[in-house]
Formats: sequence, C-alpha cells, structure tokens
Amino acid sequence: MSGSGLTVGVLGATGAVGSTILSILDQREFPASEVVAFASERSAGREVPFGAGTLTCVVPDEETIQGIDILISSAGGSVSEVWAPKFVEAGAVVVDNTSFWRMHDDVPLVVAEVNPERVSDHQGIIANPNCTTAVMLMALAPIHREVGLKRLILSSYQAVSGTGQKAIEELESQTRAVLANEAPAEPSVYPHRIAFNVLPQVEVFKDGDDYTTEERKVMAETRKIMGLGDEVAISATCARVPVVTGHSESLNIETNEDLSPERCREILAGAPGVTVVDDPSSGGYPTALDAAGVDDVLVGRIRRDPDHPNTLNLWLAGDNLRKGAALNAVQVAELLVAEGLVGG
Repeated sequence: MSGSGLTVGVLGATGAVGSTILSILDQREFPASEVVAFASERSAGREVPFGAGTLTCVVPDEETIQGIDILISSAGGSVSEVWAPKFVEAGAVVVDNTSFWRMHDDVPLVVAEVNPERVSDHQGIIANPNCTTAVMLMALAPIHREVGLKRLILSSYQAVSGTGQKAIEELESQTRAVLANEAPAEPSVYPHRIAFNVLPQVEVFKDGDDYTTEERKVMAETRKIMGLGDEVAISATCARVPVVTGHSESLNIETNEDLSPERCREILAGAPGVTVVDDPSSGGYPTALDAAGVDDVLVGRIRRDPDHPNTLNLWLAGDNLRKGAALNAVQVAELLVAEGLVGG
C-alpha cells in the first residue's frame, strides 16, 4: 500500500473486528506507509493476513507504541482504558471501537456520514459507536434532518458475531448437534442455547434496571451523536438471533412533520452509505444475508403506521462487523487524514 508516510496501528488485530479493519484498510487503499498489528501476549508473533501478505503481531509496550500516527483499537474496553491514553501520550490519535470511551464528555462519538465535523473536537481519542447504533443512524439521521424526530421505537435482531468468535463457534457447534439429533453442550457464551432460538437479551442486566446494557447504549449513543434531548422519546429492545453476521432492525419513527413513504424512499436513496431495497411483494427487502459483507446499510419495508400520524415503520439490515464497527472506524481515520489532523 502506497501512502503518505502515516503509520497506522490496529489494536486487537486477531479478533473478528480487528481482522475486518485490516481488510478494509487494504480494500480502501488507506494512505499509510506502514501498518502495525497489535495483539495480546498470547498472540505475539502470530501472522495475520493483510493485503497480499501478512503482518506479524506485536505486543503493545512503551517501545512498540512509539511512532504510531493513528491507532484503530478494538481489543475490549479494559484494554482500551489502559492503552488508549498511552498511545495518545506517544503521539497517536486513537479511533476506539470499544464501549469504554463513548459517553465521556470530552470524547466525540462519530458516525462518518452523520456527524463528521466532530472529528476535529478530539483530545486524542475518538469513539466508534455501538454496532446497532451505527447501522440504525445511517437511516435515522437523514430522516431526522428532513422532518425532525419526535419518537423512536427500535427492535434489533443481532448476529452472534457481535459477541465474538466464541459465540460464532457456539452457534455452529449447537447447530451441528441439533441437526444430528444430539444434545448440544451447555451454553457458555449466552445464558440459553442460541441455535434455533431467539434471546431477548443482548449483553447484561444491571441491578435494578429492566433494560440491558446494550439497550441503554443504543438509546444514550443515539442522543449523543444526533444531539437529541429529552424532547425526543427513545425506546429499544435488543434481541440475539442465530445469525452469524448482519444485524437487522425494525424502526417505528414518529416525526415532527409528515413524511410520506415515497418521500422517505427518495431521502434514503440519496443518503450516502444507504441502499433502498423496497419491493416487498416481489421479495425485495433487506435481509441479514444480503447485508453481510456489504458496506451500505440496506433499508426497506417503508410504510405508514396505520394508527399514528406522522409515523413510519421501516426495516433495515447492516453488517455489524463492517459499518457497525470496522468500516466506520476506518472512515473516521480517513476524515482525520482529509482534515490534516494527524501526522506531520
């Protein structure tokens, strides 16, 4: 990859999101002269694919973190809490995929197509939103800009890859066992079997709260990214489904001004990063399988709520590893380069 002399680090390079970040950096020909793969001690020396070759994983320490211009971090909140400030101190701008920094007041939370202007507000760290939030806002933000949002009811149907490789393996193992008419092993990743099941729980319930941490994230992050106050009502229910990749979401959107389904399709068709797939009578609507491996968020089933004025229902699907995580992080890094906010 030819570049501008920038050195880019990827922390968590062996994980599902980290490997996708490396792939997208190569696919989009990110302007870097060097890419460094950072991983834990157990993965030190491991080779990971990058472009036509491989990168050798190194462990972050006081020596190896020097000289990094941009770090894209996806190694878990506890790791980011420790290492993101150290990379910043060493001179890097950190684009962080974990949940740790998202709601810090001094850390901008950015979706590249929604609030790109916020990248210049960083104090060394820029946060990437939750995958469910990022996918949803690709459709929600253009509608809000056009007619204003009054109320949002979200239901998500989330793929197991959002939990990580162990969840994928558990789904595959359980599926093989059930199809072979065998008893699957007791679940270890989720509280119940995920194969051939739907779990109305993503992440955990904190004491005294009937909403999961995932649902709280989606509601809070949506407000922060879009600059919404209490005048907009938001409610979320997040479920885990036996799908490997691709989050699906159902949105019920009440707007301040009337918006016809036809005009909504026009707005979304013109929105960057969105593809309208809306011919339901012929089977034309977004599915998780269609969204997997695709950069755009797919939106369809756009229709009026029959009982509420100024309200539309729609269905969307997006790749949780790409736009929900890796792609958006790389896009934020591209914004930093375009604005001259890194290097030099």
